[in-house]
Amino acid sequence: MLTRKQHELLLFIHERLKETGIPPSFDEMKEALDLASKSGIHRLITALEERGFIRRLPNRARALEVLRLPDSIAPGLNPGARKFSPSVIEGSLGKAPSPQPKPAASNDDGLAGVVSVPVMGRIAAGVPIDAIQHQTHSIAVPPDMLSGGDHYALEVRGDSMIEAGIFDGDTVIIRETQTANPGEIVVALVDQEEATLKRFRRKGASIALEAANPAYETRIFGPDRVKVQGRLVGLMRRY
Repeated sequence: MLTRKQHELLLFIHERLKETGIPPSFDEMKEALDLASKSGIHRLITALEERGFIRRLPNRARALEVLRLPDSIAPGLNPGARKFSPSVIEGSLGKAPSPQPKPAASNDDGLAGVVSVPVMGRIAAGVPIDAIQHQTHSIAVPPDMLSGGDHYALEVRGDSMIEAGIFDGDTVIIRETQTANPGEIVVALVDQEEATLKRFRRKGASIALEAANPAYETRIFGPDRVKVQGRLVGLMRRY
């Protein structure tokens, strides 16, 4: 039987994964449960793991998977059944993603209803890489991962977003937009030549691009130097 806090944390992690495909950060979990320190979150996660409700993914810092919920809430829950294994290749992203993605044709009933989203290249989550340029491939994405509007996919390179559950080699699904709210993870184009995946913040009149890894510093830019190219709405991972 779970304690109240264990129950609250399990549901919070489950809802965040269902909404975004990304586990919440320890800071987000601490705030959601109104705890004084992250050490309490570590203890709750350990307790949930020992009881078989969650699993910490091997070789992935802070990556979590919900194995089941209490039977009173969701009998027979099996989140693992919804995993995808996308095929991703290297490419580059242009200034304008392709038109609204269309459902992918398939004779396989298991792929019915998926949406074809263009892979527009690689995005830096760490050391800057060249700006992305052209579509080279497409992947099949479940429609409930998309949020309306045009979307594109990028392969992540680097480790600066690991505490947001985003790792080197992951494929992120991006909704095309030129605006973002503070705290959202975005594709940002810096000085028209450097594309990066970071959390968007405002510092007075400036824009801050915040990493989710203590090894990386937050970078501050004038507003005319940064252009938002899209907002993170989902993530796909190969195991």
